[in-house]
Amino acid sequence: MRTSTSMALFSALLISFASTAAAEDTAAKKPNIVFLLIDDMGWPDVGCYGHPFHETPVIDRLAGQGMKFTDFYAATPVCSSTRSTIQTGQYSARTCITDFIPGHYRPFEKLVVPPIEHELKEGVKTPGDALKAAGYATGYFGKWHLGPVPEKLGYDVTERQLGDDFRRWRGPQPHGPKSIDFLTDATLWFIEQNRDKPFFVTLSHHAVHIPVEAQAATTAKYQDKPKPAEGVNHPVYAAMVEDLDTSIGRILAKLDELKLSDNTIVVFTSDNGGLRMIYTGVGEVVSTNAPLRDEKGTLYEGGIRVPMIVRWPGVVRPGSVCHEPTTTADLLPTFCQMASAKLPRQPIDGSSMVALLEDPAATLARDAIYFHYPHYHHSRPASAIRAGDFKLIEFLEDGSLELYNLKDDIGESKNLAAANPQKAKQLQRQLAAWRERVGARMPTANPKFDPQRADQWWSRRTNQPLDIEAMRKRYETRRGS
Repeated sequence: MRTSTSMALFSALLISFASTAAAEDTAAKKPNIVFLLIDDMGWPDVGCYGHPFHETPVIDRLAGQGMKFTDFYAATPVCSSTRSTIQTGQYSARTCITDFIPGHYRPFEKLVVPPIEHELKEGVKTPGDALKAAGYATGYFGKWHLGPVPEKLGYDVTERQLGDDFRRWRGPQPHGPKSIDFLTDATLWFIEQNRDKPFFVTLSHHAVHIPVEAQAATTAKYQDKPKPAEGVNHPVYAAMVEDLDTSIGRILAKLDELKLSDNTIVVFTSDNGGLRMIYTGVGEVVSTNAPLRDEKGTLYEGGIRVPMIVRWPGVVRPGSVCHEPTTTADLLPTFCQMASAKLPRQPIDGSSMVALLEDPAATLARDAIYFHYPHYHHSRPASAIRAGDFKLIEFLEDGSLELYNLKDDIGESKNLAAANPQKAKQLQRQLAAWRERVGARMPTANPKFDPQRADQWWSRRTNQPLDIEAMRKRYETRRGS
């Protein structure tokens, strides 16, 4: 009897040990995820997307080792609203953060733009929450711009949790232009500290947002470098892009050093299209999104189409290219599937891109992707839909429509709305139905409309007119440090 009881206990212990070991082995096989989010980087800003002046050997190599998306979109043309889509898997029309926080407005324009939320809705779950629940260490370093700090929304460690050990490890060196060096060091530290468990870390840079600023040595290199005959080719902007590239190289080198590269997914993208110049129209021109039309703050391709690269050893075929239209709302479900994490129990508008990463010729089971930017910024309030090769923009002041075939006309130079009215009306109805489904807030007619004062910009923070000259000085290029 005693022998039988002992054997049963021993067997139970063996089963328990085996189950624990299997669970630990499964956890060890979960891929780490490094998410590199750049601020205001345009679709053509890096070498592998065609820039003739900027040098980005690390990012270009990353694309050669992974997959480059040609038709990836920031779900909105400005920072906070796009970031809300990344953190929720929802379109910004649903999060109700449809502009940057706190935003600005034109009190005497034709339309009164809708109010925006100034933080994520209570109870919403982020990729940090989902992956933390799946056993991941979670970190977030850099720009957030969504109200409550990320450590309250699923992220274990931010720069506010870096203590004396990190400060001693890093030493007294400065943060560097745009804090690129400091944020990269924080990410390196986080990776080192969590090397023995699965981790998910976001490095959200403040570059390449204005004011343009870069290392003195890199700036000098581009000031001396011959410029192409066409394009803006701003030497300090180019230097800032290369400084970012160098920082990404440091991250990849650390993964190699710790022998983590084979089990780490690296995702690289931007929060909106590139900026040409300040929306006030006063200041220097810093970049161009050519061959795409227009810039940040518009629903033309230059405002929303952004670079996207994913390296996933063993899953993504090196050097592959995907042309399927995808969006930042797809990132949360993608991260969850990558990490075998449960999707948050909230409306999810995005679709996982894992099937595309496994096969770039695959398609996603949806008819269209949508955009809603009911604000005055670099353009007029508008919504848009991309369905297959066609894209429709509806301007909300007067209901005017612009229809483009992006396969034939990536620069959106030929408005087909008059030539193909049936397609335009079909997409307009589809766009209106989507706005209804997600509860999109719409602008209304302005009883204070004054054509003489319509171009005045006012601050939401102070409820006073903006000082245009002060803004110009604030955003002047800084010539290296």
